Amino acid sequence: MQSLTRIRVAAVVAVLGLFSVFAGPGGAAAAPAEPPGTTVGDITDFEASGAVYRIGAGSAAARVTFVSDETFRIELAPDGRFTDPTGDDIVLPQGPAPVTHWKERPDRYELSTPRITLRAYKSPLRFALHRADGSRVWSETTGLTWTADSTTQSLARGADEQFYGAGMQNGRGNTSHRGKKVEVSVDYNWNDGGHPNSVPFYLSSGGYGVFRNTYAPNTYTFGEPVTAAAREKRFDAYYFTGDAKDVIGQYTELTGKPFLPPIYGMEIGDADCYLHNANRGERHTLDALKVADGYLEHDMPNGWMLVNDGYGCGYENLAETAKGLQDRGMQLGLWTEDGIEKIADQVKAGQRVAKLDVAWVGGGYKFALDGCKDAYQGIEDNSDARGFTWAPESWAGAQRCGVQWSGDQSGSWEYIRWQIPTYAGATMSGLAYTTGDVDGIFGGSAKTYTRDLQWKMFLGTTMTMDGWAASDKQPFRYGEPYTSVNRDYLKLKESLLPYQYSYAHQATKTGVGMVRPLVLEYPDDPQAATDAAKYEFLSGEHFLVAPVYKDATERDGIYLPKGTWIDYWTGRTYQGPATVDDYSAPLDTLPLFVKAGAAVPMWPGIRSYRDRTAESPLAWDVYPQGRSSFTLYEDDGVTRQHREGAYATQRADVEAPARGAGDVTVRIGASRGEFTGKQTERPYEFTVHTGSRPSAVTLQGKLPSLGSEAAFEAASEGWWYDRDDRGGVVKVKTRPLTTDRPFTVTLEDTSAVGGRNPAAAATVSAPAGQELGAGTAGSVAVDITAGAADVTDADLTLRTPEGWQAAPAGTVGRIRAGTTKRVEVTVTPAQGAKAGEATLEALVRYRSDGESRTSTGRFATAVMPPPPTADAWASDLVWLRSVNGYGPAERDRSNGESGATDGHTLTLAGKTYAKGIGVHADSDIEVYTGGRCTAFTADAGIDDEINGYGEVAFSVEADGKVLWTSPKVTGASATVPVDVPLAGARHVRLKVTDTNGSKTGDHGDWAAAKFHCA
Repeated sequence: MQSLTRIRVAAVVAVLGLFSVFAGPGGAAAAPAEPPGTTVGDITDFEASGAVYRIGAGSAAARVTFVSDETFRIELAPDGRFTDPTGDDIVLPQGPAPVTHWKERPDRYELSTPRITLRAYKSPLRFALHRADGSRVWSETTGLTWTADSTTQSLARGADEQFYGAGMQNGRGNTSHRGKKVEVSVDYNWNDGGHPNSVPFYLSSGGYGVFRNTYAPNTYTFGEPVTAAAREKRFDAYYFTGDAKDVIGQYTELTGKPFLPPIYGMEIGDADCYLHNANRGERHTLDALKVADGYLEHDMPNGWMLVNDGYGCGYENLAETAKGLQDRGMQLGLWTEDGIEKIADQVKAGQRVAKLDVAWVGGGYKFALDGCKDAYQGIEDNSDARGFTWAPESWAGAQRCGVQWSGDQSGSWEYIRWQIPTYAGATMSGLAYTTGDVDGIFGGSAKTYTRDLQWKMFLGTTMTMDGWAASDKQPFRYGEPYTSVNRDYLKLKESLLPYQYSYAHQATKTGVGMVRPLVLEYPDDPQAATDAAKYEFLSGEHFLVAPVYKDATERDGIYLPKGTWIDYWTGRTYQGPATVDDYSAPLDTLPLFVKAGAAVPMWPGIRSYRDRTAESPLAWDVYPQGRSSFTLYEDDGVTRQHREGAYATQRADVEAPARGAGDVTVRIGASRGEFTGKQTERPYEFTVHTGSRPSAVTLQGKLPSLGSEAAFEAASEGWWYDRDDRGGVVKVKTRPLTTDRPFTVTLEDTSAVGGRNPAAAATVSAPAGQELGAGTAGSVAVDITAGAADVTDADLTLRTPEGWQAAPAGTVGRIRAGTTKRVEVTVTPAQGAKAGEATLEALVRYRSDGESRTSTGRFATAVMPPPPTADAWASDLVWLRSVNGYGPAERDRSNGESGATDGHTLTLAGKTYAKGIGVHADSDIEVYTGGRCTAFTADAGIDDEINGYGEVAFSVEADGKVLWTSPKVTGASATVPVDVPLAGARHVRLKVTDTNGSKTGDHGDWAAAKFHCA
């Protein structure tokens, strides 16, 4: 490293016009006003001091500071005076500066660490970054440019270069920003296209990332060239080099690693206002305990409750409320609507969660970051708990003190759709915990709530918000089948807490959150950067989640990257890369796939982490293929002792064939480390997805083979091959084993996931759209498709809801390889079966390629209401589908707000109607007519209450065909008469669609809507 050096570049540069380029603030008084888009000129002097380099360019100055061998900072001061408005708010103290070298060449200076070289070209000053091997990382197309209120860097864009980051970008982010303009600022737009919790950071598939050290709004345009601008007359950016995970790690090393939530913080939370709630009538804070009791009564997990979440909502009896929640296994949270000045007393009374308000953090940026830090610290300064905050608007650095959530939205299918890419995309900016309220805080429905809750169980954190909707939104409010489905997914998350918590700890080391876009794990897959992977994400490295975001029982377009993927529910294997269409996804089925090789630690059979005792088992869900491993992280889950080293890790190593037959070994290492409450011994359970029965299972000698599920449950140790569970699963349990010693479980003469011959596996499916009537025998079709070998002796069993009956299906003697046999089964739903969707599960036992096997499939069938037998008002019939643009569709009222009956009298062209349907575009109402009706009539138009606004079109569809479409209808249009022949149609859909891109005032009425039926 050279000693302090200063080089004066030839004064001739002034003659070349640099004086006029650099005149401005700080220059001669007579200098002309600064022209727009001033670009830095030639280097006029150069100074080196250790790892810091100052580069003069007339009256402007640049400074390069190396932070590590792969991280450095570039600053530009147009007037030569460096400033840093962020101070020590965002960037944390770093370690010793690296050893650097510099050399001068005829056209440039080269500033180097052992890994990278930053080139500073002389005429004009322009930067380019190269790796140690000389390959280029990035280069400026022009020098840094400034105007009176902004500075911009322009970089060349690679032919296939992709871009990610910019924090939480609603509706995008998990696929590439290439070719797009991305805003980074606080905009309070919490819907699709908004950018709450944005971060002035982006990363490139070219092997670098950039963090703009500023509180100013940023605009990134990922065109050719790539331009990154901030609204301030100074330039200050840090650069990181490496692959995406390396870059996220370096960025979070600079601005702070994500915090480790308490374990209750990773359970679902509940928010409402219990004092002075205008939507619910007068209540008191202690009434929150009644809701907490509801979770217990319905056997549902809940980690914490926010009891004052509403404008003007206060609290009372705080300590008593906190104690009551703790007695119920929950913690107290408070909304900081009126600031955090009282947080010390509140925490001492029992508060453990702080949700931050936008009202008191101003425009975001520094205010929001300070609020996050202060609330987090307030919890830690006044208790032994970990800081745990939530914020709807934040900035770089907030990942170290809180969860970022996407704000207040209305529940709908569209809400689910745009949220899917949002949170995985935010991970690319070091935000490890991002989420949204289950089904929003307004609107929503039982079905959208259940579908939204399903996939959010694979986020690190989430909560449900109640008091703003027409009715409370706890997961037990909707009745069956929704309550049971919600319970199952809440408990699935509880069982997965060891897996998710291990990733939470990993994020504190790497900066990489659990919720990941496919491109983070599959950077060389060209599909991962595209819309092919937009509506799915990875939860850790092992779960691929593809949420259902339409009112449908099938999911199309599920992209599976390279590798073997296993359907979590059926055990069916897929070989990627592949796109799965027509995936059967009844209401209780989230499309969920596990990567072969996974070894997933689980807590079986718990409702809350508090259910764990010293004798509780640790379960490993194993999908054996080749060599793989997983490291479990454990601590006390609540206090901060882990920061002092009070934690333990335990590694599972799996060795199996790459494909087909062979032994499978699972080696569980010694648990290393100590913490309060650590199990010194515990029983273990293993679920090993082989698809083939082993000849023996050993653990320090042979374990007993058990012949049934009942025998397995009753035994203290042993194994059982459950051929009917997801294609064949080996279940193993051990006696309590000391945790400080390793042990090995070996499955002899079995196979990798998929069985001894995976290609020979049969598959089970069913045609979509099958219907049954309550209490009436009907036929259900099931398709059995043979794999690469003939299927013989196929025995089909249908598992149906309680109270249903399914006749024996008989045995299919042979199905030739690669062909399909359809089997018809007589099914009778229960007499009182409610209209709507029901799930059937088909189990086929068969022989193929010399082995006994099973295959399963889940599919939906629809229970139809009785069809009308006489003329009937549309508002009096059961609606099979009720999609609405805002709030619920209304029966015999105009569209209102979020409530079910808050509309007004239907009025069109001055005429009022007692009967009809009031909707808001885009809407879709489906009615079952069963072939009994001859016509549909109505008066259609935009309700008079809109006063001339709005623009929509009405249409009537029957059995998939459009029968009638109105002309464009506005708020000033005459009423449109509707008289549509139905000609024996079974399903009729009444649709109202927006026609001008603005849904303001789109209150469509189907007034006097009637079906004329025999």
